[in-house]
Amino acid sequence: MFVFMVNKKLLVYLEGFLTTERKDTFKRILNERTRHFSIVLEDIYQPHNSSAVVRTCDVFGIQDLYTIENKYTNKVSKYVTKGAQKWITQKRYKSDGDNTLSCIKDLKDKGYQIIATSPHSDANILNDFKIDKKTAFVFGAEATGISDTVRQHADGFLKIPMTGFTESLNISVAAAIIVHEVTTKLKKSNISWHLTKLEKEALYLNWVRKTIKNVEKIEERYFKNEGTFTNE
Repeated sequence: MFVFMVNKKLLVYLEGFLTTERKDTFKRILNERTRHFSIVLEDIYQPHNSSAVVRTCDVFGIQDLYTIENKYTNKVSKYVTKGAQKWITQKRYKSDGDNTLSCIKDLKDKGYQIIATSPHSDANILNDFKIDKKTAFVFGAEATGISDTVRQHADGFLKIPMTGFTESLNISVAAAIIVHEVTTKLKKSNISWHLTKLEKEALYLNWVRKTIKNVEKIEERYFKNEGTFTNE
C-alpha cells in the first residue's frame, strides 16, 4: 500500500495545536491498528448496518474498510458511527463498471486472500479459521448475501456456527463476531500484524489534521511563512 512521506516540520507545527493527552491517545491507538485483516461491504443499503460495521472496525483495530456500490449507495449515520468514520480508511468502489471485481483485484494485488462470509454448509467454521494469511472478509447485501462474482473469485468461505432455529445473523452482528474472533487470535499470535512506521506516520498526520479546526488555513499560513513562526 502506497504511503506518502510525511512533512515532519509541518507535523511538529500542527502538533502544537493538540494536547499531550490527545497525541498520546493517537499513538496508543495506532499501535493497536492492523491491515492484516480488512473488511469489505458489498451493496449494503441500510445505513445503520454499514455504520455499525464502521464502529466495529474502529473498536477492534481494523484500519481499512472497502465498500462496493453496484446496486446501492453505501451510506453511514453519524448517530451510529459516533465519529468512528474519521479514524478508519475507507475506499469506495462506485463506478459504472464491475465494482466487485475491481475491489477483489485490488485486494488480491495487495496480497489479501478473499474470504466470503456465507452460511452455506461448505464454508469453514469461524472457530477453525487460520489467521496466518492477510485476509479481506466480504459481507454481502442484507437480503441476498454475497454476489455470484464474489463466489467465483473468493479464496474461501466462512460461517459462524449457530445452534438455534434462526439460520442467519444481521450483517453488523456477524461482522462484529467475526472481527472480534480473528483480531483476538491475531493479537495473541506471533504474526507481524502491526502497521509499518510509515503507515503510522501517515495516519497520525491524517488524524492530527482531522482534529484541528480550519486546518487548511493553518497549513496555508504555515507554508507561506515556511515555519518561521511558532503557534499562537
